[in-house]
Amino acid sequence: MAQDKDVISHIDDLIAEEHQLRERRQRGDIDRDDELDRLRAVETELDRCWDLLRQRRALRDAGSDPDAASARPADQVEGYLG
Repeated sequence: MAQDKDVISHIDDLIAEEHQLRERRQRGDIDRDDELDRLRAVETELDRCWDLLRQRRALRDAGSDPDAASARPADQVEGYLG
């Protein structure tokens, strides 16, 4: 099961990829459509990671095992309205 530090590390990697994509687009290394497609995927994965981290923290705060948290499907995380 992923630990908080593993989830945070993955978040950091995704944020770095997001920045690299934007830089590559500015340099003309990739076209706008490729950048947008990958950015959407990165942003979805970021949402899933943040959701997992929130679940883990909530379980820990409630005195439960944070390892009981699991990554939810993208459509469930992306469909959440607040």
